[in-house]
Amino acid sequence: MNARLLKNRAVVILVVALALVMGIGAGWRGATALGQAAVVNSSTSQVEIASTATAVSEQGAAFALQSQLISVYKASSPSVVTITSITTVASRFMGIAPQEQEGTGSGFVYDRAGHIVTNFHVVEGAQKLTVTFVSGKTYEATVVGTDSSNDLAVIHVDAGADLPDPLPLADSSLLEVGQFVVAIGNPFGLGQALTTGVVSAVNRVIDSPQDNRFIGEAIQTDAAINPGNSGGPMLDLNGRVVGVNSQIISPSGANAGVGFAIPSNTVQRVVPGLIAKGSYVHPWLGVQLVSLTADSAQMLRDAGMTLPVDDGLLVAEVVAGGPAAKAGIKGATRFVREGMNQIPVDGDVLTAINGQPIRKFADLTVYLENETAAGDKVELTLLRGGQELKITVTLGEMPQDGA
Repeated sequence: MNARLLKNRAVVILVVALALVMGIGAGWRGATALGQAAVVNSSTSQVEIASTATAVSEQGAAFALQSQLISVYKASSPSVVTITSITTVASRFMGIAPQEQEGTGSGFVYDRAGHIVTNFHVVEGAQKLTVTFVSGKTYEATVVGTDSSNDLAVIHVDAGADLPDPLPLADSSLLEVGQFVVAIGNPFGLGQALTTGVVSAVNRVIDSPQDNRFIGEAIQTDAAINPGNSGGPMLDLNGRVVGVNSQIISPSGANAGVGFAIPSNTVQRVVPGLIAKGSYVHPWLGVQLVSLTADSAQMLRDAGMTLPVDDGLLVAEVVAGGPAAKAGIKGATRFVREGMNQIPVDGDVLTAINGQPIRKFADLTVYLENETAAGDKVELTLLRGGQELKITVTLGEMPQDGA
């Protein structure tokens, strides 16, 4: 029995020993598991800390941008004005007298002499103009100069000491797609408002208020521009004018995220002339042109014209005594009738100016406006009888009627 007891004790001791070993093993495994859990928790904390830091950083950037927008508005808005125009509109019905019509637009103070820049279409045909500052003070304004080709105008107010500081102009050629911009103006006549967006595109070509003219290097933006914003400034985040808000593309007539501004470099080129002389001198070739297409080029070939290109500008007419005529450029001498129209089937075809290709009328007008001035010499590449020629022309001054 004693031996049995001893044996049982040995078994018990063995079992206890195994249990201890297993327990120790379990304990170590548990310790390892706890250690792993601690590592995971530590890692999670680091991720959470990093995420929090990122959120704080993004929030800080958002508040910094917000503060900058507020600063731009506070500094610039006193120099942005509401322009009210009164025009007389003839009635479409017999016996009814012409009616006065009121319109509103925007503008901004250009200099300390009281000149205000706006769009030509804001003041076009106005019999009376008034300017209202953000302070609520209103002054009568007079038109100093207009340029319908570039949709720019300068008006003047005698505000004395109440005149706000002029807004500085930036170099619009330095704008980049994605750059933040703000627009300040008077949308729908509601009063002054700010909208924000980015530069969506640069160097756009848009229609001019003047027939058969184009505005080049226009700035496209998604900042909301609505009726009444016309003539107001587009500003960078430093509060400098980068453009003059001018047009929108919209099926509804309200903002659709595609707006255009006339670049500040055009303002710097045109406005001094408007102030000094009331008008801007545009370079002039003195020709009437027809844009070629593949179809019209083929029609000319069918009519017997030697034409190795499918695009370019056909010289339909040369103005007598004009720059092109003096340089020896030739217009059409032969025409065919198509319906009620006379179609020129010969004449020189312009294909390049100073080495820059000309494929449509906008190419030529934009190049002349942005790269040349009256009195400059330009080299025109043209086709005559299918042969390429280069002719130098001294540009003249466009007549005031734009012909």
